[in-house]
Amino acid sequence: MAVSSATESRTVSSRSPLVVLAASVVGISFAAPLIRLSESAAIVIAAWRLGLSLIIVAMALVVTGTWREWRLLSRREVWLAVSGGVLLALHFWSWSASLRYTTVAASVSLVNLQPVLIAGVSGFWLREPPSKRQWLGVLLAVVGALVVGFADIPGGASGVVAALAGSGTGGRALFGDLLALIGAVTAALYYLIGRRLRLRIGVWAYVTIAYGAAFLTCVALAFATQQPLVPQPPRELAIFAGLAIGPMLFGHTGMNWALGHLPAFVVNLTTLGEPIGATVLAALLPGISEVPGKGTLIGGGIVLVGVLLAAWRTRS
Repeated sequence: MAVSSATESRTVSSRSPLVVLAASVVGISFAAPLIRLSESAAIVIAAWRLGLSLIIVAMALVVTGTWREWRLLSRREVWLAVSGGVLLALHFWSWSASLRYTTVAASVSLVNLQPVLIAGVSGFWLREPPSKRQWLGVLLAVVGALVVGFADIPGGASGVVAALAGSGTGGRALFGDLLALIGAVTAALYYLIGRRLRLRIGVWAYVTIAYGAAFLTCVALAFATQQPLVPQPPRELAIFAGLAIGPMLFGHTGMNWALGHLPAFVVNLTTLGEPIGATVLAALLPGISEVPGKGTLIGGGIVLVGVLLAAWRTRS
């Protein structure tokens, strides 16, 4: 284990990973409401939020001097960090794009498989197999996330069944399903890589490489899809800045810090709390004012139980 990880371990008692994860959930919960207020394409939003967050990350990297930790990485590990950033960009793009082709039910079902994928791969790649209790927590949290995702589908349970039945018909819907599945796989691999490398280097050294690669990938995708990145009106720039500070720095960076202390599947489970936090914020923001229904509250409770069950007494 690298020196930086040992240093973090000595200070972890005063900065509980679970407290950091709770703050991270608040951070990522601002993503959906802010994106809802934006008029830009998904890939443009992703490129700007990553680019602006990189400015602050680079400043932290220089001030802390943790750029020296890059020397601890082998060439293979550097490319692994770059791959993590590319996977993050593909996750941003694929899941957002899937909603244009398939049903919300199908998209939510597939993208929320990521904690199950991470828990399964963690056993043989990271040597961190979940216990039976943790598997139960993972499955409960996924079920709760599905309840939240399906809560607003017209027709209730029958509407969910109809949406799922219709999602697999037609090339357009099938393409959307594939995009959502890509979103789940890329997110899972991103968290697994983060867990692997965060045991080697500190958070600023890691996220600089990962976010930098993600930013360049988003820029390339924007050009490939002919989505203009500039100019942007002041209102859009303000939204992008909010996304960079909340979802990226407090959200993703907080979770990347926690990856140095907790298994990847525990950290990833907290992302299932994003719809709950986003729903609360959407109800409070004047520009949206969407009041959550019973399904959202019930699903949120199930997610919370699942996360607590998987994370309770977890040790890195």
